Amino acid sequence: MGLGLLGFQTTVSRPVTLSGIGVHSGADVSITFNPAEAGTGVIFQRVHDNGDVTELKAVSSQVGNTDLCTVLGFSAAHSVATIEHVMAAVYALGLDNVVIEVTGAEMPIMDGSSVPFVEAIEQVGLVSLGVKRRYIRITKPVRIEHGGSWCEFRPYDGTRFEVEIDFECPLIGRQKWEGDLTATVFKTELSRARTFGFMRDVERLWASGHALGSSLENSVVISDDNTVINVEGLRYTKDEFVRHKTLDAVGDLALAGAQFIGCYRSYRGGHKMNANALKALLSDPTAYEVVETSTPRQRVTVREFIAVSAPEFAPWSA
Repeated sequence: MGLGLLGFQTTVSRPVTLSGIGVHSGADVSITFNPAEAGTGVIFQRVHDNGDVTELKAVSSQVGNTDLCTVLGFSAAHSVATIEHVMAAVYALGLDNVVIEVTGAEMPIMDGSSVPFVEAIEQVGLVSLGVKRRYIRITKPVRIEHGGSWCEFRPYDGTRFEVEIDFECPLIGRQKWEGDLTATVFKTELSRARTFGFMRDVERLWASGHALGSSLENSVVISDDNTVINVEGLRYTKDEFVRHKTLDAVGDLALAGAQFIGCYRSYRGGHKMNANALKALLSDPTAYEVVETSTPRQRVTVREFIAVSAPEFAPWSA
C-alpha cells in the first residue's frame, strides 16, 4: 500500500527549518518541523510578532477559506495559509506527528512544488514511535457535485488518486493523472509539479492583494498566446498541470487527520471541492471506518486491517 505503512506512528528525528516567501503575501517566512509525541497529529503554530502563538490542528474542521489556497483558521489574524504543498509531503512520506512552527501567516512557496518539503523531511528522517497507526477506510461511495465539477471517494484496496482537469486553454486542455499513491510514486511523479497561473490574471490578483510573491521562480506562468513563459519549460512534459492538481488533492485530503484507504476521484476539482468532499465523507459515519493493522510490513491488504473504536482517535474533531 505504500505511504510508509509499517503499522506504527512516526515523527521527525529532529527539528529542520526552511525559509522562503509567501506566494500571496510576498513576505519572508520560515517554518520548522518539530518532533511530536504519538497521537499529536499535525499541528501548525503561528508565532506572531509579539510572541503570541496561534495553534491550529491540521484537520478538516479547521479549514477556512479555500478560494486560492487551503487556509487553516477563520480569521486573517489567526490563520495559516497555503498549507497544501506542505501537507502533501507530510502525508505522502507517512509523517504522522509533527509541530510545524511558522513565523508568518502563510507557508513559504519555495519553488511552487512539494520537493523542498520532501527533502527537508528526508534530511532528518522519520522515527517510529511504537504506537499503532490508524487509518480511515472508505466503506461506501461518497460523491459531491457542483456545476460541471464532481469529486468522490470509493472503496479501494490501497490509496489511489484519479484526478482529471479540463481547461479551455489549449495548452492544458483535458488531462488526467491516476495511480496508487506511495512515497516513491509521490516523489517521482507528483512532488516536482509546480503551481501554475495565467498572465492575464496577474493584475487582478495583485489588485486584490494576492500573488504578491508569485514569480517565474515559483510558478508556471502561461502567456496570453498560450505558451509557457518559464525559460526551463515544464518539469513533466505537457501534464505538469494535472500532476500539480493531484499534489494539491493529496495535501487537502491529508486534513482527514489520518491516511485513508480508498480511491479519490475528481473532475475539475480544486481546493474548495476537495475540502467539501472530505467534509461530506467525515459527516457520514456509515461511509468509513477507523482501522489499524497488527502486521508491521511494507505491504498489507485491507483484509489484514481490523476495525477499532473511533472516539479517542477522532482526527476530524477540532
